[in-house]
Amino acid sequence: MPMIRTSNLSYSYAGQAAIRLPAIDIGQSEHTLLLGDSGSGKTTLLHLLGGLLRGYSGNIWIDKTDIGSLSEQELDRFRGKRIGFIFQKNHLIKALSVEKNLYLSSFLTSEKSNPGWVKEILHLLDLTEKAKSKTIELSEGQLQRVAIARAAINRPTLIFADEPTSALDDKNCERVISLLLKVSVQSKSTLVIATHDQRLKGIIPRRIQLVTPSVLAD
Repeated sequence: MPMIRTSNLSYSYAGQAAIRLPAIDIGQSEHTLLLGDSGSGKTTLLHLLGGLLRGYSGNIWIDKTDIGSLSEQELDRFRGKRIGFIFQKNHLIKALSVEKNLYLSSFLTSEKSNPGWVKEILHLLDLTEKAKSKTIELSEGQLQRVAIARAAINRPTLIFADEPTSALDDKNCERVISLLLKVSVQSKSTLVIATHDQRLKGIIPRRIQLVTPSVLAD
């Protein structure tokens, strides 16, 4: 059984026709790009895979679990332990330090904090000197690295990243992807990146191309 698998997946936003999304089959520890233009459904698909959107048709299996069969409470617990997210906006708590943002992430998912792993991941992302700094004091590049650290702090089975490089120049694009891959390998996570950034095709060869979603008849 793959780490991620979907079958006959479709979703509709309120007041809109349902859209059909492609079948996904991604193995454990495999790194994959979801490519497509704006409006092709990349973020929708990523949010469906991560259990952030419900009310879909079809099936989504994550690590042998049909997430559509889980209650809201079970899904919250499953997502907290198995999935790390990197959103287009980092949603960090500005009044807290970098370190406390990471510990809070563990606390919210009822995971036991691991100070050794917190130190290791901060070192891995070159953030050791910023551990006690409030996130409001950080640059955009540093905030992005904190978001990567938070996504990996509970050693999730999966890391989902939504457009992590779209606003970056070539040098920073390469650095962010390198860090994402390094963290994924270190935490033994499967990495899925939704992006329209064609530069990533030369770094992560496996990709799923999305086109403008086909509309399902009523």
